Amino acid sequence: MFKRTMLVVCMGVFFFGATRELLFGQEAQNDTMTHATVQQVEAGNQICPVSGEKVGQSGMEIVKYEYEGKIYNFCCAACIEEFKKDPDKYVKIVEEEKGNNTVNSGHSH
Repeated sequence: MFKRTMLVVCMGVFFFGATRELLFGQEAQNDTMTHATVQQVEAGNQICPVSGEKVGQSGMEIVKYEYEGKIYNFCCAACIEEFKKDPDKYVKIVEEEKGNNTVNSGHSH
């Protein structure tokens, strides 16, 4: 009796899984394609929104961080941690930079 019950359960799981794949496979595939085509966009900021320092200055490597599909540039990893505390504040600074293009000369953490 136990073997027969297990066989029925296994067949049901297989049948449901196969039917579900046939019915919903195309939808799931389209959903995957939608996610695969979403690309991240460079914010293009040349100034760290946290410190106000020009990124990549003095041979330092630019540190990048993605937030809501945009990649922002920072002067160091510590600035990313500060950015995470209030991202909207710093996103606004990046947007303002595009209009002003001003650079601070000092690093103020």
